[in-house]
Amino acid sequence: MRHIALLVALSLTVVAQNYTASQSTDHGVPVVRLTDSDHGVEVGILPSVGNIAYEMKVHGQNILYFPADLDEFQQRPTLAGIPFLAPWGNRLDQPAFWANGRKYVFDATLNNVHGANPIHGMLASSAYWRVTEVKADAHSAHVVSKLEFWKYPELMRQWPFAHEYEMTYTLAEGGLQVAITVTNLSSEPMPVAIGFHPFFRIPGVARNDWVGRIPARQRVITDTRLIPTGQFKPMDLDDPFLLENRTLDDGFVDLVRDPDGRARFYIASSGKTVEVLFGPKWQAAVVWEPNDSKGQPQPFVCFEPMAGITDAINLYHEGKYADLQTVPPGGKWSESFWVRTSGL
Repeated sequence: MRHIALLVALSLTVVAQNYTASQSTDHGVPVVRLTDSDHGVEVGILPSVGNIAYEMKVHGQNILYFPADLDEFQQRPTLAGIPFLAPWGNRLDQPAFWANGRKYVFDATLNNVHGANPIHGMLASSAYWRVTEVKADAHSAHVVSKLEFWKYPELMRQWPFAHEYEMTYTLAEGGLQVAITVTNLSSEPMPVAIGFHPFFRIPGVARNDWVGRIPARQRVITDTRLIPTGQFKPMDLDDPFLLENRTLDDGFVDLVRDPDGRARFYIASSGKTVEVLFGPKWQAAVVWEPNDSKGQPQPFVCFEPMAGITDAINLYHEGKYADLQTVPPGGKWSESFWVRTSGL
């Protein structure tokens, strides 16, 4: 029986050779790598820097914008790759938030929340992620990581809800699934205002030559601070639309979804496509397509899956936004988005 078990184990290892999952270091930075050799895709993740996926190479071409060396990035993190935004995504209209009828004012002396309109939460480059599983089998490769928010007083002082995040990157059939689960360990409902800020590119093709798709029926109206007013207007971009001579930093809602509830965004050019599919609990999208300080197109576009529109927490309190999601005491909230390519 021991010989049979050994043979079974060996055969599983052989079958699983199309997928690998490994932990190593690069320039002294811990890295998890997931590889799908059949489809020529490799994903690199940095658990110690926000658990960011910094590369998704398709036949050697990275479809994620990541301009830094790893050691430089660890010392001076910036937004690139696939950052996670929590406990809130994008801007707040004040250095405070409302939850369950109570106002929570941020403590500026802790130096982890900044400005009159705090942006992107506190975890985009957090070193508090802990890898709990790295595994490959015949069907996929994945890594699971956890951030126990409740353990860190400087986080709890700003967002006093005991909770945890579990993030899973799964590579299968040439596509990447990014799944997040929020577990509320506190005694009150917790607002869910999280999101991701992925940076996508088409390797070897200038941004002005791309077309894009935003599957939405409505755009979010904002003030001069890019804070939503609570009003919306009909979608006015073509499907698809040209990225040339255009910049965006806009919110979109009422997403058009397939029968599985997923909304399909993409950029495409020269027979190459990078597409992103939002699961149904990503109720809003922010799309960022900026120019640099000299007015030149930055070589990326961000399709950002968001649990709600920017400033959803405070707008809900003001009665201007009805779709704020919450997770009950002891409950969980889970959702995914997917990244796929063709023609690369």
